[in-house]
Amino acid sequence: MLWPWSSPAPLIALRGRRVLLRLPQMADFEAWHELRRASRDFLRPFEPRWTEADLNRRVFAARVRRAREEAEEGSDYSFFIFADQGATLVGGITLSNIRRRAAQFVNLGYWMGQPFAGQGLMSEAVATSLPFIFDTLDLHRIHAAFLPGNAASRRVLEKNGFVEEGFAEKYLQINGRWEDHVLFGLTKERYENARYLRRTV
Repeated sequence: MLWPWSSPAPLIALRGRRVLLRLPQMADFEAWHELRRASRDFLRPFEPRWTEADLNRRVFAARVRRAREEAEEGSDYSFFIFADQGATLVGGITLSNIRRRAAQFVNLGYWMGQPFAGQGLMSEAVATSLPFIFDTLDLHRIHAAFLPGNAASRRVLEKNGFVEEGFAEKYLQINGRWEDHVLFGLTKERYENARYLRRTV
């Protein structure tokens, strides 16, 4: 067991300069509900289809329980992103489909609430997750994908050293339709080389 959940509070907290990443808790429900509901039109073009029913407390409780179970198993990590020293929920970042043995990779996904988009918070959140992925989880590669017209996602990934690796036709179902995606990746070697260069400048 990678993370023994011996208390109600999540044991994983990743801190950046302006952001805090941690697993969801039931105490986050109201902030999550308000942010997702207010950002629905903003998020709709980039996410699988969801309805008002997906925002109820029962669904959220299942999300919290599943996030803890998956983190305990080491298969997925679903973090909420907070700003203002952890006081304000601004979005989420998911490390999913972790594969070990010969693969050693993870899929990266994220969402940002509309009021907080364009402030560099997601770029920092992704940067904050990288040491956890490469050092703590000791994975070798991160995969990420975004819609071809999503310039904001491209900037987030490029700022963090990801490179374009390909194009996948009808890759994910977004807002009820199978959509093409641009594929980006980051290897541990590329990450460590960039980290070394930052230290020597």
